[in-house]
Formats: sequence, C-alpha cells, structure tokens
Amino acid sequence: MTEKTFKAGDTVAWDHSQGTSTGKVVRKLTSPTKIKTHKVAASKDNPEYLVESTRTGARAAHKPSELRKA
Repeated sequence: MTEKTFKAGDTVAWDHSQGTSTGKVVRKLTSPTKIKTHKVAASKDNPEYLVESTRTGARAAHKPSELRKA
C-alpha cells in the first residue's frame, strides 16, 4: 500500500466520534514528540502529522491513514 503524504499547509479532514473535523497540516513528525502531555511515537518509518483544527485551533498528531485531503 502506498503511504499517504501531506505537506505543511494542506487542508485535511479526519473522522472522530462526533463526526468529521478539518484542519491544516502544520508539519510532518518523524521523531518522538510530546504534545502537551501526550507522547507521539513518530519515526522516519512511521511518521505522523501535526494538524491544527480549523474550528478549535487545537493541535494534535494524526497517522497518515486517518487523514484525507479536504
């Protein structure tokens, strides 16, 4: 399977228990990172994306498989 890739500034959407959210990709995470108290186990082989929510402005890490271009 081809890995989804995004770049900073891309508008993306993802699903969650309350529906769907949209936001912008801030950057690709390729090393372990901490967002507030949450540990993100990102690596070069298993990258994640830091995304800022359009609605709330909150930032969270998402796996590429959870995101789609909006």
